[in-house]
Parts: sequence; C-alpha cells; structure tokens
Amino acid sequence: QVQLVETGGGLVQAGGSLRLSCAASGDIFNRRSMGWFRQAPGKERVVVSTIKWTGDKLYYADTVRGRFTISRDTATSTVNLLMENLQPEDTAVYYCAADAIQFRSVLVTTPSLYSTWGQGTQVTVSS
Repeated sequence: QVQLVETGGGLVQAGGSLRLSCAASGDIFNRRSMGWFRQAPGKERVVVSTIKWTGDKLYYADTVRGRFTISRDTATSTVNLLMENLQPEDTAVYYCAADAIQFRSVLVTTPSLYSTWGQGTQVTVSS
C-alpha cells in the first residue's frame, strides 16, 4: 500500500517560495524520523532536511539552512517543507522518506538509511 504521498511541487521564479507536504500513514509518522531529499539530473540523491520522530531534532543541509523549514503536523500525520528564497540550483525532484529503523535514538541523514520513499515531486526554479 502507498505509505508516503508528496504534494506541492511546481515551477517558481527565483526568490519565490513553495511548500511541500508528505502525508504518511500513522504507524510511520509516529515511529520513524522522516526527511526530504532531492535529486537533480545527473546527480546523486542528497539530503535536504530531516526531522526526528520525536519532533525535537532537526537537520538542514548547508545549502538550504536559513531558507527551508521542516515541520511535523501531528493532526494530519504530515511532514512539511517550506522552501523560501528558492534559487535555480534548488531545481530537482524532491522525495520524502522515512527512516528504516523505528524509534532510532539519533537523527540520521544518509539516504541509504531511509527505507520508505514517496514517488517524488518536481521543483523547478527559473532564473
């Protein structure tokens, strides 16, 4: 069954904003840390931001820190990524993912440690 569903990608001009959302099934949302990753054409998938299942620890890649904000909505079991001041280099397919380990004590950022992935959503930033 589908466990992660991303929405919110699109085309935006440089300096604009987009909000990505990832709806998760309850057992995933309540037990696993989640993250946003992105993959640009011809490049490997890299971490953008992650949030611990407890909600009290966050991670941001240096390239997005200060511009992107990750958050958890417990009412809707959704992880959101608010992206502001977008730049052409942010253009990529963005993926939501859930940690392979339930209740992991540390917040991990390596894509290979995430086992459940959404279908991806395209974000294109024009200059």
